Amino acid sequence: MATRTGNARANALKSGLELVVSIRESSKAPAEVVYDLVSDLRSHLEWAGERQPKASFRLLEIDAPEGPAKIGTEFRTKGADPAGRFTDSSVVTEASRAAAFEFVTEAHLERKKGRPVDWTNVHRYEIEPEGAGCRITYTVRIVRLSELSGSLAAFKIPGLRAVALKVSSSYARRGLRNLARMAEEGPVGPGT
Repeated sequence: MATRTGNARANALKSGLELVVSIRESSKAPAEVVYDLVSDLRSHLEWAGERQPKASFRLLEIDAPEGPAKIGTEFRTKGADPAGRFTDSSVVTEASRAAAFEFVTEAHLERKKGRPVDWTNVHRYEIEPEGAGCRITYTVRIVRLSELSGSLAAFKIPGLRAVALKVSSSYARRGLRNLARMAEEGPVGPGT
């Protein structure tokens, strides 16, 4: 049974429950270069899209302004997921150069099987200097899911929830590795 959030949208997660995936990746690139890449929303189409395996989560389209995103910047994406196709609407909620970048996504997944699912996700990149390079910590918090049926039902059961989160982290890990390696290829942005 779905509960209601403060904004009256259905939430199948138990009150107070968030699903969290957090992963880390080191990069030989300086923190500023990684930050500049992650804050350049159009670059996400490369490292979270074109460089992702076809059978994985990947972006297919992005509608975002040019240049570095700042707090309040809105953007839209479309993509593929092993379960179906998604359309997202996001807003940047933190943009602290070379330290942290965060955005909140309202996602709509058209599943191959079953009814569509709506999600609210908080994506956060924390970047810390590490020697000449940096360490990137990516955390996604799923704070709302409209329903937990089909393969998403695994999130209801504590033991299966851990397995489902591990699978989710494998998709996220590929994207984070792509980000780290792309940053190592050199700076992005005007004048590069």
